[in-house]
Amino acid sequence: MKISILLPVYNTANYLEECLDSVLLQTEQNWELLAVDDFSTDDSFEILNKYKNQDNRIKIFNNNKKGIIPALKLAFKNSSGELITRMDSDDKMVTHKLSDLKNNLMKHGEGHVASGQVEYFSATGIGEGYRKYADWINQLTATGNNFSEIYKECVVPSPCWMCFKSDLIKCGSFAEEIYPEDYDLVFRWRQAGFKIIPSEKILHNWRDRPDRTSRVDEKYLDNSYLHLKLNWFLKSDFDPKRPLVIWGAGKKGKRLAQMLNEKNISFGWVTNNVEKIGHEIRGVELRNFEIIAKLKNPQIIIAVAAPDDQNDINDYLASINLIPMSHFYFFC
Repeated sequence: MKISILLPVYNTANYLEECLDSVLLQTEQNWELLAVDDFSTDDSFEILNKYKNQDNRIKIFNNNKKGIIPALKLAFKNSSGELITRMDSDDKMVTHKLSDLKNNLMKHGEGHVASGQVEYFSATGIGEGYRKYADWINQLTATGNNFSEIYKECVVPSPCWMCFKSDLIKCGSFAEEIYPEDYDLVFRWRQAGFKIIPSEKILHNWRDRPDRTSRVDEKYLDNSYLHLKLNWFLKSDFDPKRPLVIWGAGKKGKRLAQMLNEKNISFGWVTNNVEKIGHEIRGVELRNFEIIAKLKNPQIIIAVAAPDDQNDINDYLASINLIPMSHFYFFC
């Protein structure tokens, strides 16, 4: 089966040759690369043309509308492979990446998504936040239990997955212009009942740089993530017959409360911050978290970011026999 690699490109001339060389060096050679130049103003298009002239498996398109999603749509529309994967134009593939992903898919069949572990690299060093994110996502990928923490962050690395083209079509692929598009796609996979194939291998080298899209594009700001998480929660997990509770009255908790008010969805609000108990915010009184034990079959959105506090919350909810991803959901 042929693999179609979707490659949006925007102003990555400084890194693009490394990316393309890593594709050419793959042990799996039955692929096509569909590169879409997203109105680059540097030498990206010239570099793509140079590589296209060297290898006819590389196909180049000019984006017809600015943005990653239009670029992915255009590449997907022109793909001819039965298997689809995505690549970032400033990253590098491990030489056996395509082979491992393809073999895992062939073994498990449709309804599965192959992924792999990732390793960040940077000319200036990797920040602690990105290091922790890589450790977290790799731990999930090692067991294939990625969906178990889907409301925290995107649980599948955007440039390190492969699935059947028929499955992408089935779940809507990039049909809607919803950002962050990689996170939305993972929710679509979960909604469709797909399973993540476990992997303990590092297959992708993920470059961190100050001007990467996820750092500077407003489409990837935290509010976009909260909107996406809440919309999918309401679509996939929310039961209006059960009491809904927000735990946490910080910035994210207040934003979630505002969004629920805008949707006319009633909720309770609890905190373990004694200074906030009894205060009214967004028209809802903050109550002591221990009231949760008196609720029948609650659904709790946890908007508390501190790891130690999250551990304490998890332990408390387990002590009253509440189950993650059934009774409570960590949104950060």
